[in-house]
Amino acid sequence: MKFTDIFIRRPVLAIVVSLFLLVLGLRSIGLLPVLQFPRTENAVVTVATTYTGADAGQVAGFVTTPLENVIAQANGIDYMTSTSTPGVSVITANLRLNYPSDKALTEINTKVNAVLNRLPPEAQRPVLNVKIGQTTDAMYIGFSSKTLPPNKITDYLTRVVQPQLQAVDGVQTAEILGGKLFALRAWLNPRKLAAYGLTAADVHTALANNDYLSAAGHTKGQMVKINLTASTSLHSLSGFRNLIIKQHNGAVVRLKDVAKVTLGSEDYESQVAFDGHQGVF
Repeated sequence: MKFTDIFIRRPVLAIVVSLFLLVLGLRSIGLLPVLQFPRTENAVVTVATTYTGADAGQVAGFVTTPLENVIAQANGIDYMTSTSTPGVSVITANLRLNYPSDKALTEINTKVNAVLNRLPPEAQRPVLNVKIGQTTDAMYIGFSSKTLPPNKITDYLTRVVQPQLQAVDGVQTAEILGGKLFALRAWLNPRKLAAYGLTAADVHTALANNDYLSAAGHTKGQMVKINLTASTSLHSLSGFRNLIIKQHNGAVVRLKDVAKVTLGSEDYESQVAFDGHQGVF
């Protein structure tokens, strides 16, 4: 007796099996993955370092080169590119296809931390950022005001708008273009500096020595313990203006005597405009 004879003698069984296979096939159609291309992950790790006041050659020699040498030792890197501009070093590490981005970011961060003592003291700590996949700018939102300056608009966007946009599902990052961060601007007068026998380095030293926070430890008695903090940081524009730069024979030279001190932006080298009005994107 052949196997097919069972279904000939029992037609009801044959119908039930056929219906079962039909239902199973229909159910499987919706579960089959349909991909035009295979699923891939292409990540890019960016290391940005700020070295204020340095030209492109100094940035390349003292910041970019040491970082490139250690980042190249990390696993999973396909190729690297770097740019050195006045005051800024940017190193881009393109990872191999489907290499875990979290693992590469951790290893690159470890390599960068190991070489921090070789960077110039004036250079800021490198900032690492990872982007996965092909990033596309889906929308540009412009902010401008007739009453608020760009630095106040940037402060509002950083504190309120940017966190909400980054919390939206599917948004990888929300970047601020043309932002102006708050910064103290001391416009030095060379004639007044020469008259008082001062240089720009003397002003820089005075600012560095009089604007810092120090942990002084703690004091405790039998029942009480108090933490001590020595704060000499300046918090107001008037405090910076009255900062003592030099003392000689009872005479005091303050920062306002040799410079015009204002609260402005970190840089004025670029700006963003929309319909002829300066703004922030």
